[in-house]
Amino acid sequence: MSTYLPTLKQLQYLVALQEHGHFGKAAESCFVTQSTLSAGIRELESLLGLMLVERTRRVVRFTPLGNKMVTKAHRILREAEELAEMARSAGKPLADDLRMSVIPTIAPFLLPKLLPALRKKYPDLKLYLREEASAAAVEALHHGQVDCVLLALPFPAGDVEKAHLFNDALYVAFPLDDPRDPPESIEPELIDENRLLLLVDGHCLKDHALAACNRPELRATAMMLGTSLHTLVQMVDNGLGLTIIPEMAVAAGLLNGTDVQARPLNADHATREIALIWRTNSPRREEFELLAESLRELHTT
Repeated sequence: MSTYLPTLKQLQYLVALQEHGHFGKAAESCFVTQSTLSAGIRELESLLGLMLVERTRRVVRFTPLGNKMVTKAHRILREAEELAEMARSAGKPLADDLRMSVIPTIAPFLLPKLLPALRKKYPDLKLYLREEASAAAVEALHHGQVDCVLLALPFPAGDVEKAHLFNDALYVAFPLDDPRDPPESIEPELIDENRLLLLVDGHCLKDHALAACNRPELRATAMMLGTSLHTLVQMVDNGLGLTIIPEMAVAAGLLNGTDVQARPLNADHATREIALIWRTNSPRREEFELLAESLRELHTT
């Protein structure tokens, strides 16, 4: 029986290579040189006596065994992270490193207000942020790459716990004088399905907007063009259509410098729930609940 055991570093290299499909990008994500990462994986293969990765000039292809190893490596790395979390949770709360993913329809509108106040309240907290779409953020959470996620619900997040922060209303944004005398709120029936512009797939705001309107034809006819809310607003400002944006974006000045107007969407469930989620049974649960309480309080001040 072999006494050799893979190191956590080698498993990190293997997971990064599978995630990025490129040695250079994988090395960059691990903050090492490409030669260091490549050597680490070769050493792992040599000591196991097995090939895990097929290498060509253009393609990195994992063998069937390599894919199985990556699946197991994700679990091992996550459990190793939980050991470190257990040690951190025994000390002063929110006084260490914390990695948080935030979705793009929240980050630029909420964080500039919250982060300075959070730093003042918890000066020893080192908060490392990743901005990514909901699916990628949830995947990173379950793979142990982040500790918690600030996102909008509903969204299928798997086996997680959550802390509700606040509800964020949805608004309809449309060009100036179109309509000329807009009502105080917009009924879903008033939305022209041929002019509705939404974010591309992967952004949960698109699904929240369609669900709130509850008009199946919108899913088929709306144009999924925008890669960000800023892009959508610019298209609306140029008369290309209308869109649906969250209240926090309006409050943060997204429409400043444009002629775009916005009115609340008058429909059942015309809100999204802003929440903090983390892995079920995380040893840092009390810290996350404390962080959620602080975010909730700071948002209302």
